[in-house]
Amino acid sequence: MGSACELSQSAEYLSFRSSVPLRQIVVDSDDAKGWRVYDCGPRHVRCPLVCLPPVSGTGDVFFRQALALSARGVRIILAEAPPYWTSREWCDGFRRLLDYLDVDKVHIFGASLGGYLAQKFAEHTFSCPRVASLVLCNTFTDTAVFRGHETAALYWMLPSLVLKKMLMSNFEPTPSKDADMISAIDFMVERLDTLSQSELASRLTLNCVRGYVEAHKLADIPITIVDVFDESALSSTVREELYKCYPHAKLAHLKSGGNFPFLSRSSEVNLHLLIHLRQFDGSSCSASDHLLTSRSMS
Repeated sequence: MGSACELSQSAEYLSFRSSVPLRQIVVDSDDAKGWRVYDCGPRHVRCPLVCLPPVSGTGDVFFRQALALSARGVRIILAEAPPYWTSREWCDGFRRLLDYLDVDKVHIFGASLGGYLAQKFAEHTFSCPRVASLVLCNTFTDTAVFRGHETAALYWMLPSLVLKKMLMSNFEPTPSKDADMISAIDFMVERLDTLSQSELASRLTLNCVRGYVEAHKLADIPITIVDVFDESALSSTVREELYKCYPHAKLAHLKSGGNFPFLSRSSEVNLHLLIHLRQFDGSSCSASDHLLTSRSMS
């Protein structure tokens, strides 16, 4: 690997890494499988915002959300899963993680694969709800859009280099001159390089193995959809399908931001997250400490 990218050397990122500890939490019988978790903001909040990364990302790709929202009194957890090979396995592991953290319900901000798994978890816990709300960013409801289900069963045996090349091909469909978007891609490429073969293979398998969300089971969950108007890896058809599945969702459109607006347009994304969470203030599903929130607003 070459020298570190600009973003991972920034004062902002270094401040995040020095102030928020990375925890390894094992919730499965296999001790080698641990969730990587950053937990910041008021710990007594029982309905935090959990951020789930895209297929190529680690938990810390949401460091700008963690710093900004925790400063506003929001408890925010960045969660990165160990290798799971089916969405059911992943959902069971995530439920055990929430139990371990002693969390009743969660708001989930999921990007790409993270957004799909967030929806699957809401569906999985439909009869005993654990999801208070969803914010879905550049995501999908049906893995058929990736047309990879025929080969998904082979991903576990492919070398890391091949898996990384498959992911890199989706990073930027058109060259961008936007400095923030270039910086975001560089950071994501650097994070991608830290993932093991089994992490890459399991995520690609989850992303491509045949599956879809039973959206009618999410009809009562407040949802905000964050989308970009410029080029991203997902087609407009995929976006339209998401809108159709959730006609009650609030739409938060960004003029630009590429595949990773949580990095390249973080202040806009953070504002939409705060607006989304504000509807729960004063309820048992509040993600924030009311005293801290009112102080930061004044």
